[in-house]
Amino acid sequence: MEDSSRDTLKERLTQQEKKPVLLNRWDSLQKNLIHFTVDSLNPIPVKQQKRNLKDSLRAAFNTHPKHIYLTFDDGPLIGSAAIDSLAREKNVKVSVFLIGRHANMSKRRKRDLEKYESNPLVACYNHSYTHARNQYSRFYNNPQEAFADFEKNEQDLQLKHKIVRLPGRNIWVYDDVRKIDLKSGATTADLLHNAGYKIFGWDVEWRINSVTGIAGQSQEATLTHIRNFMNNKSSMTPNNVVFLMHDDMFQTKKGQEQLSALIDGLKREGYQFEFMQDYPVKY
Repeated sequence: MEDSSRDTLKERLTQQEKKPVLLNRWDSLQKNLIHFTVDSLNPIPVKQQKRNLKDSLRAAFNTHPKHIYLTFDDGPLIGSAAIDSLAREKNVKVSVFLIGRHANMSKRRKRDLEKYESNPLVACYNHSYTHARNQYSRFYNNPQEAFADFEKNEQDLQLKHKIVRLPGRNIWVYDDVRKIDLKSGATTADLLHNAGYKIFGWDVEWRINSVTGIAGQSQEATLTHIRNFMNNKSSMTPNNVVFLMHDDMFQTKKGQEQLSALIDGLKREGYQFEFMQDYPVKY
C-alpha cells in the first residue's frame, strides 16, 4: 500500500515538473489574465509592469533550446528529391505536407513519395488530395466535401499521423488553440479537429519563384526573419518557429544551394530541428 502511495506521489511530482510554467505565464500575459496593482510607495505604471514581465519571460525562454520546424508543402513535385537528399546530407528532420493527386501524376512522383516514406528524417502529413484544385473559396464552401478530400488523401497515401495543413489557409486548430485567418476555412478545420486531426499553419514563410528558382528574399534575410520571431517570441508558441516552404522551390541548383545555406545558418545558431508531430515543445 505504501509503495502504491509513493508511486502516486512520484507521478504527481513528475506531472508538476512537466507543467509548462513559462508558457502558461506567457499565455496569461498575452490574454490579459494577470492582475497588476500599483503600489503607492513605489508606483510603477501597469504598462511598465507588463513590459517588465514580458522582458523577464523572454529572458527565461532564452535559457531553453530553440526549436525549428522545416515544413514543405505540395509535394511530391520537382524539388522533392532534393529536399530528401538535403535532409539526409544535413541530418535534419523535415516535415512534408503531401498532395495525393500529385503523387499519382507520374512514376517519377511516385518515386519521390517513396523516397520520403523510406527516409526516417522525413515525416509525412496531410495537405489534402486535390489542393482544392486551387479554387479555395469553392472548396471550403462545401466543408463536408473538403473533409472527404482530406480523408481520401490519408487513405490513398496511407498517412500515419492525423496532422493537416489546409491549402490556401494559415489556420491553427489543436489542443485548446484555435486561430483562423479566413473564416471560409473554419468549418472544415473544425470538422477535421472534431475527427481527431491537428491543424497547423506557419509562422514564417520563405517565397522563391518556382520557375526561376530566384528567391524573393535571400537566405540571410530569411534567417533574420526566423531569428526575429524566435527572439521576440512572436511565433504561435515561444521557442517554436514553424517555417513554410514549397517543394517546387528547390527544383533548381540555385534554390537547393540557398536551402543548404539556410540550414547551415540555423545549425550555427543552435536551432534544434523537429517534426510537426512533436509540436510544440513547451517550457
